[in-house]
Amino acid sequence: MSTATIISEAGPLEPVVSTQEQGSPARFMQAVLRNRKATAGALILLLMVFVAAFPGLIGRDDPQAAIYGQDLGPSWQHLLGTTQLGQDVFSQLIWGTRLTLIVTVVVSAIATVISMIIGVTAAYVGGLTDRSLSLLTDIFLILPTLPLLIVLASYLPPGTVTLILVLTLTSWAFQARQLRSQGLSLRARDFLAAARVRGERTSYIILFEIIPTMTSLIVASFLGLSVFVVGFAAGLQFLGLGNSTELTWGTMLYYAQQGGALEAGNAWWALAPGAAVAVLGAGFALVNYAFDEIGNPALRPVRKRARTTA
Repeated sequence: MSTATIISEAGPLEPVVSTQEQGSPARFMQAVLRNRKATAGALILLLMVFVAAFPGLIGRDDPQAAIYGQDLGPSWQHLLGTTQLGQDVFSQLIWGTRLTLIVTVVVSAIATVISMIIGVTAAYVGGLTDRSLSLLTDIFLILPTLPLLIVLASYLPPGTVTLILVLTLTSWAFQARQLRSQGLSLRARDFLAAARVRGERTSYIILFEIIPTMTSLIVASFLGLSVFVVGFAAGLQFLGLGNSTELTWGTMLYYAQQGGALEAGNAWWALAPGAAVAVLGAGFALVNYAFDEIGNPALRPVRKRARTTA
């Protein structure tokens, strides 16, 4: 393993990790732990994953059981109070984490794969294929997202599958444009010319030669999409366009609005799921914001040099 050390007038700075070392999971975890924003975001996401995986360990009450007093305030028995129907808000918040996280991750993963295939294929193949895929991408880019989401969700049967389909269909285009730009910068590289000389197929070159060099951008695209998806999914469900029988943070917001939670003085019924959406989005955003510093070591010496000079 090789490292290069940046030297400034103030003395040696942090070692810059080589490309091979950056690809190591252990090295990546060390980089995450050294970055405060990435560490905070990773802890938030790990907490959300734990809650989604084991909701019964935290929210012991049945989230759908209307067996308590109506519109009760926070107490030791009900940490966030109860709903208009007498359901425990804290248990609903905990149990709603699972489906919220599943929708966010699945949509972000599928949309990232679609944008990766379309963007990289357009960049490498070029010609008519590039023009056609770029036109398709531009069409989805100029379409107003929220009205399109509302129209699609209104005409399709409500449910998790519909929500995933609608969000995936409307969220891949911007990342595809970014990946196409990156792919265009790689077309003339020697390693791609060598692959063509060896007689490798186009699909092999795209999947095994180009895409591995774009890992940082692809991960950043996934994280950025996750911030978008968690907010828009909750927004659609808040507007009543999801399946109201499924327990998510968005449906909690919908029922809180329908039940007049704020007017009844039951603020936590509405504030708790809204805060949870914000915290989950912040977790993805913090990791995404720090990813440039982790993936591009040159940013760390520049930041440290500026601090040293000051």
